[in-house]
Amino acid sequence: MNSTFDLFSTKEKIASAYSPDKKAVIVEGDCLSTLKDIPSNTFKLIITSPPYNIGKVYEKSVKLEKYLTSIEPVLDELARVLSRSGSLCWQVGNYVEKGEVFPLDVFYYKMFKERGMKMRNRVIWHFNHGLHASNRFSGRYETLLWFTKSNHYTFNLDSIRVPSKYPGKRHFKGEKYGQPSGNPLGKNPSDIWNIVIRDWETSLWNIPNVKSNHPEKTIHLCQFPIELVERCVLALTKEDDWVLDPFSGVGSSLLAALKNGRRAFGCEWEKKYVALAHERINSLWEGRLRYRPLGKPIHQPTGKEKVSQTPLEWTQERWKS
Repeated sequence: MNSTFDLFSTKEKIASAYSPDKKAVIVEGDCLSTLKDIPSNTFKLIITSPPYNIGKVYEKSVKLEKYLTSIEPVLDELARVLSRSGSLCWQVGNYVEKGEVFPLDVFYYKMFKERGMKMRNRVIWHFNHGLHASNRFSGRYETLLWFTKSNHYTFNLDSIRVPSKYPGKRHFKGEKYGQPSGNPLGKNPSDIWNIVIRDWETSLWNIPNVKSNHPEKTIHLCQFPIELVERCVLALTKEDDWVLDPFSGVGSSLLAALKNGRRAFGCEWEKKYVALAHERINSLWEGRLRYRPLGKPIHQPTGKEKVSQTPLEWTQERWKS
């Protein structure tokens, strides 16, 4: 069991209101009301995937302009409660109306800049499975905008390095001629993430989205993979720092924080999701949570599996034509 779990016991309680001495807090209800009661400069990391306004069960679909206007008061509060040395990671996809795509990160960039945020990276999260489009190319990525509140922020590069493709490379001139030119801990994973068998070959953030047989799958229709949040938690916070997800759903962001020795705060409107988050956090503390480990290779079909073979019917149709 991970040593960071020693911070907890099965008797640890999940609080329903903020307190500096708590490890985990989940507040049921509207996040805007909740945030107004939080002291300024509290959270070292705010990370979330906000409602996309695409008509899912837990959303009410409205026009894009109205949707963006309605979320502005939340952004004001997030900017206030973010630590002066903190980071905000905002992961979004696209809004689609009558077949036209509106990239949400473009709109959010301006909104966060207006609140004094400084963008450090626009990370591309690539995944291999999703809805299939018929009138445009199928979408297989989303974006994560990383902002900081100031020029002084935490960035633990060594904790998230990936293996170098050519670790044996050496300096070919200068004072360091003949010495290894890389870092013994690996290289920077870059701003396009792909965690597969050979992450170092592409450096994409290719973290599987939570679908069907994913070990973290719950009843939530648009669930954060814990693995995606973990890299941000490890890079942008230190142990015991507070991590906030204002739209915490079934608690994936909170789990990523807690399993790495951070404190976690979530806000969630849906009562059934709050209950599931409680259950999953208790499972973590008891050592029985099912999750996909950070950096685990993505399954690659061998061609022997029936599902990876071309259907016989298709082959017969080709011969007929």
